[in-house]
Amino acid sequence: MEHDQLLLDAIECARLAGKVQLEHFRTGGLGATAKLNDSDIVTIADREAEAVIIDYVRRRYPDHSILSEEMGAEAHGGEYEWVIDPVDGTTNYNAGLPVHCVSIGIRHRGLPVVGVVLAPYLNELFHAVRGDGAYLNGKRIVVSGNTDIHKAVVSTGFPVDKDVNPDNNLANVGRVLPLVRGLRRLGSAAVDICYVAAGFLDAYWELNLHEWDVAAALLIAEEAGARAVHFRTDRNISVLVGTPAAVEVIDPLLSRMPGE
Repeated sequence: MEHDQLLLDAIECARLAGKVQLEHFRTGGLGATAKLNDSDIVTIADREAEAVIIDYVRRRYPDHSILSEEMGAEAHGGEYEWVIDPVDGTTNYNAGLPVHCVSIGIRHRGLPVVGVVLAPYLNELFHAVRGDGAYLNGKRIVVSGNTDIHKAVVSTGFPVDKDVNPDNNLANVGRVLPLVRGLRRLGSAAVDICYVAAGFLDAYWELNLHEWDVAAALLIAEEAGARAVHFRTDRNISVLVGTPAAVEVIDPLLSRMPGE
């Protein structure tokens, strides 16, 4: 299948879902409910945006499988799979903060081939097709050229079980923070990773992410020249993404499972 056409369809899906986000944003009628706990929520916009994307994929690509945050997995036996986060950064979105996005990754036989991340309020569209580079609003992007960790700006996030699990990333923050110029917590894994790809951040790490959080953005970062390291195997997807220089310094500082 022509991946350029898949890219166009993924962008169209992202724009449709982004429109849903904007229609509900800061309206006060999001109907947020807890999933695992009060740090893990879902809104009306999550469900409506997801439905728009899934309906589009089902109609246009009925043999493609789907993995989406709210719906779960839907297998159809084809070689392609769409990995969807209809609202990445839901806590931001529900609070009225502008850093939230739609994330759509497409995999062929398990290999990421298309990635689209749209932050609709910020009007930032990131995309990549494997082997063709990474782009922001149509302009090619590459990772930062900074090689001095003391001048680096990095970001992180915290797992939703941070209130009951002491393995909550604070120890990592304590080791990394003194070395860098600045540490940020933006609240959307997909945006964080894309900002590494664009050179706005030098690195990002987080524990306990999921496929829909990173499937699109990791391809975008890879195509922009970033390095990704999965530094834990016991906490779902625990990944460090950054310039090669930043990853070299930060990776040894991050906590591992005993024996890793």
